[in-house]
Amino acid sequence: VQLQAFGGGLVQAGGSLRLSCVASGRTLSNLLMAWFRQAPGKEREFVASIRWSSGGTYYADSVKDRFTISRDNAKNTVTLQINSLKPEDTAVYYCAASRKLYLATPRYEYDYWGQGTEVTVSS
Repeated sequence: VQLQAFGGGLVQAGGSLRLSCVASGRTLSNLLMAWFRQAPGKEREFVASIRWSSGGTYYADSVKDRFTISRDNAKNTVTLQINSLKPEDTAVYYCAASRKLYLATPRYEYDYWGQGTEVTVSS
């Protein structure tokens, strides 16, 4: 599975961004897709996931009111809509895919990773 993430950029606090991840390769329908982020000097953390087949979603508590993850089966794309951006959202955002059949949030549960897209939020 190859993952390509894009859509990051510099945005003012309170603004919005839409990150996209295009997936290609093996059958995607059995995969759990997710976004992680890594802020400077911090560990990479789980943000949100979506089951490709069912569309079921799960969010980290810190983002559930502002982030929305979705997928477009026809375009093999997973999108992360981020609203009401805060300076603490500044990070490199990574798209990831897991072969696990259960909900997975730890980084080590994910088998495939995209290259990351940088989000910078100015105050």
